Amino acid sequence: MPSLIRLSVAAALAALLAACATTPPPPPDLPPPGKRPLDAKTQLETGRRY
Repeated sequence: MPSLIRLSVAAALAALLAACATTPPPPPDLPPPGKRPLDAKTQLETGRRY
């Protein structure tokens, strides 16, 4: 019976640690979705530079 109690306490501790884990940071330097960089021809036609 004591091993069952130890196992329960260990499982509860593992669940508590998993619940408190931080989320990973977002991936760095991704362009916003839907915004593509303009190609050279489009930049010359529109006059916009990026």
